[in-house]
Amino acid sequence: MKTRRRPYTEQRPQELGGGVWSVPVPIPGNPLGYTLVYAVESPQGPVLVDAGWNHPEAWEALSGGLAALGMDVVSVRGVVVTHFHPDHAGLAGQVREASGAWIAMHEDDAALVKLMNEYAGDAHDTFQSDMLRRAGADPGEAREVMGGRPAPPAQPDRELRDGDLVDLPGRRLRAVHTPGHTPGHICLHLEDADRLFTGDHVLPGITPHVGIYPYDRDDVDPLGDFLRSLDRVAGLGPLDALPAHEWTFPDVAARAAEIRDHHEEKLQRLRALLAERPEPLTIWEVAAMMTWNRPWDELAPMLRGMAAGEAAAHLRTLEVQGHVRRHAGVEPVRFQALDS
Repeated sequence: MKTRRRPYTEQRPQELGGGVWSVPVPIPGNPLGYTLVYAVESPQGPVLVDAGWNHPEAWEALSGGLAALGMDVVSVRGVVVTHFHPDHAGLAGQVREASGAWIAMHEDDAALVKLMNEYAGDAHDTFQSDMLRRAGADPGEAREVMGGRPAPPAQPDRELRDGDLVDLPGRRLRAVHTPGHTPGHICLHLEDADRLFTGDHVLPGITPHVGIYPYDRDDVDPLGDFLRSLDRVAGLGPLDALPAHEWTFPDVAARAAEIRDHHEEKLQRLRALLAERPEPLTIWEVAAMMTWNRPWDELAPMLRGMAAGEAAAHLRTLEVQGHVRRHAGVEPVRFQALDS
């Protein structure tokens, strides 16, 4: 079952056995390359797990890939979106228009999609500007980081909660709420085949982005949620994993444990870095100190913004654990290590 990641140009739709197929759908201009969209067989038409980026090339790949596997996009019964991000939910609306399919999403992400659809463009610019200022980015850097947002995904017809069974006749596909990457991220347990569609929650070679937006929120702990979600997935046992990126792989529990260890080590390194700097630091300063896949100065502006979101999430978890304290009531917000 295990396959290795290849460039998108070498990807092909595949039959994975047991009434499950995968279709690689490109993400133009993104280093991830593609989203793996899965089709699950039912007597009333296939149900898709995710749909891919909203782009003409992506639509051609999705509809053409289904056709190559003997399915017509107009026969799709439904689309279950693992989370609201555009490389997963972007084409769900177009599938619905072509086939009359329903769209299902966890209720927490559905609420965010509703908010995004009500959010004006100038309000988004103000939100970004204020967030970056409070994080400690200088005005010039903040202007570089700020950018447009992709069109919001289609509003789902159905909202899922943890433990709900998806409307998939003849199969048992159960939603497993795994917040962290987004508040409403779900994995989908195909219980009749011991398989888990993992979305972005558990990937074989990389780890998903876990950040806080706005950066200085103190009412959520997405990294803590993510770590608990990894424990929950590990508790399902050594299921075969069907992720949204890279390649399929066995034993999701083992990989979930590896990712948890990675973040625990990252938290310990950050705690040590903060202990060496007794003065309070901004989120932006902390992000610049942390280790990324390339030096901070070489990160593109958008990636620095995402890195700051991850730094904020790690700081928040350390705050919840009692290892750092937040200097409230100041701008930019600052964090300082507490004595062990």
